Amino acid sequence: DAGAEATESAEAEAAESAAAQEPGGPAEDSGSGGMMRSSAIMAAGTMVSRVTGFVKALVIAAALGTQLLGDAYQTAQTIPFIINDLLIGGLIASVLVPLLVKRRMREADGGVKTEDRLFTGSLIVLFAVTALAILAAEPIVGLYLGDSSPRQVEVSVYLARFLLAQIFFVGLSGLISGMLNSRNRFGAPVWAPVLNNLVIIAVGGLFLWVAGAGRTIGTVTQGELVLLGAGTSSGMALQAVVLLVAVWRAGFRWHPRLDLRGSGLGEALRSAGWMFVYTLMTQLGLLITANAVNRAGAESVRGGYDVGAGLTAYNFAYTLFQLPYAIIAVSLITVLLPRMSAHAEQWQWDEVRAGFSRTLRMSALVLVPLGLALAIYSVPVATLVFARGNTSAEDAANIGAVLCVMALGLVPFTVFQLMLRVFYAMSDTRTPALISIANVTVHGVLAYTAFLVLPPNLVVVGVAAGFMLSFVSGLTIAGFVLSRRLGGLDGRRIGATLLRLHAAALPSVAVGIGVLWLFTTRLGGGPATNIGAPVVGCLAGGVLFFLCARLLVPELSDAVALVRARLRR
Repeated sequence: DAGAEATESAEAEAAESAAAQEPGGPAEDSGSGGMMRSSAIMAAGTMVSRVTGFVKALVIAAALGTQLLGDAYQTAQTIPFIINDLLIGGLIASVLVPLLVKRRMREADGGVKTEDRLFTGSLIVLFAVTALAILAAEPIVGLYLGDSSPRQVEVSVYLARFLLAQIFFVGLSGLISGMLNSRNRFGAPVWAPVLNNLVIIAVGGLFLWVAGAGRTIGTVTQGELVLLGAGTSSGMALQAVVLLVAVWRAGFRWHPRLDLRGSGLGEALRSAGWMFVYTLMTQLGLLITANAVNRAGAESVRGGYDVGAGLTAYNFAYTLFQLPYAIIAVSLITVLLPRMSAHAEQWQWDEVRAGFSRTLRMSALVLVPLGLALAIYSVPVATLVFARGNTSAEDAANIGAVLCVMALGLVPFTVFQLMLRVFYAMSDTRTPALISIANVTVHGVLAYTAFLVLPPNLVVVGVAAGFMLSFVSGLTIAGFVLSRRLGGLDGRRIGATLLRLHAAALPSVAVGIGVLWLFTTRLGGGPATNIGAPVVGCLAGGVLFFLCARLLVPELSDAVALVRARLRR
């Protein structure tokens, strides 16, 4: 779900931050071979985590469907990650990991006392927050469900009593991941989430076996809800235990300490104020989304549309949408950020500008055609992936409609994320926080408009469109600010490249639509179309795009030359 994605991203950024900041990191301690091994372990773990996370989404979709039962589970499962991100998660990536790195370097005991204080205080805070959240489960769930049916509220609250226990384990996992990163141990933090995914996959499969197909919000039993809630939370508990073993093997021995004077935590927390504002705005946006689509999903069922149109449809579409960005853009950002930070530290703004421009243009070579292909084949792909078990073909088609809107926003989403990294490289967290206020405002206004104007089964599509348009407004503001600070942002060349890429993609779009029309009219909407149309259309359109882009886009020739040079080594 969206909350879990946010947590995984924060942990990944924490790992990158620690690796980049510590002078005695793998690059110096173990040479390039050690750094390459660490990078390979992280890359493999991230990829397996993404794949198992995707399988987890498929199993949960088959087990619970995308209507009210699925929405109840998704809402209850998202809330603990929201609370963790809001109160703890952002601090770990932006404050606590750098603090541990500095204390390990500066203090005579290697930061042992600081770690003990931090671990003790965190356990107390996590336990208190978790207990309060469980006690307040009903009003918290009400914020995200709105005026849904009483049965849906009842099921969501019951699940939340179990799932909110994850706040403790999610926060503990993030803290231990930061402690491991400060010791240059990167394997366990990226591989441990795989265990969590596998447990939830097993829980979803067991639920489907026990309950069978056709289980609804009205027929699900208390025992089945216990299986879902306790089983899901046990996955996160297992992840925390594995990380505890890893940090113990790395040499950490906990000695409880409550003497916080001189620990540096107060100063560190004060410096995180703007990061907290950014996190608050992000979670406010998610609250707006969940409230709008859950209300519309319940109204859709009451209106007889018989299609999943709530938070589950939105989350599953977002899972598919995130894959191209996570695989392509994040890998380039990981390489870009340390270099850009070094250039910003030395006021080499030309290099910062060049790095941003190069990364964006290289990402766009793949993301532009991929985003358009995903938009064209969103419904067949979503139907192929999700239409099984308790998720009908109509439910899956609605997921595809949401995915289509999101896919069209893939490039603006990526541009905005890259711009944020430029601000972070300049040690500026204030500007992204202020821009996020504008993003959430645009998203909120458009989500409310969609709720008022669109039929209930299409509100989720309108909310997704508003979410994507918020990034257009965000990148417009961010681009203006960065251009003034850097003396330009290479905007003319970036804009020309994007225009040429879209022009080169037009023939492929026509071919892709034609192939989909041909398969649909000749073969109907069955598996042959859902598999054949995307495969044939992407192969034919991909070749055509490559030929057109070779003529129109100079960057493609540079990329091809780079790949050839690497293959010859």
